[in-house]
Amino acid sequence: MKPARLDNVRDTSIHVTGWFGRARVFLAQVKNEMERVTWPTRKEVYATTLVVILTSVFFGVYLWSIDLVLTRVARFIFETFGAQ
Repeated sequence: MKPARLDNVRDTSIHVTGWFGRARVFLAQVKNEMERVTWPTRKEVYATTLVVILTSVFFGVYLWSIDLVLTRVARFIFETFGAQ
């Protein structure tokens, strides 16, 4: 893990005035945070993408089948009791 360099940036942010100075401090903090991010590998991205796609397909088929069953039940009830 990289050491945090945020302390130096925070110290300077106290004395900075104006939008340009605040923007510069903000961008320095963003850069610092981006360096500390643990990025996933290509294999991890592929695996999680596959899980999301398969889960979406599963729940799509599941909800479609529930809708199909409930539609047929409703149609049966309406035909049985003579509703139009």
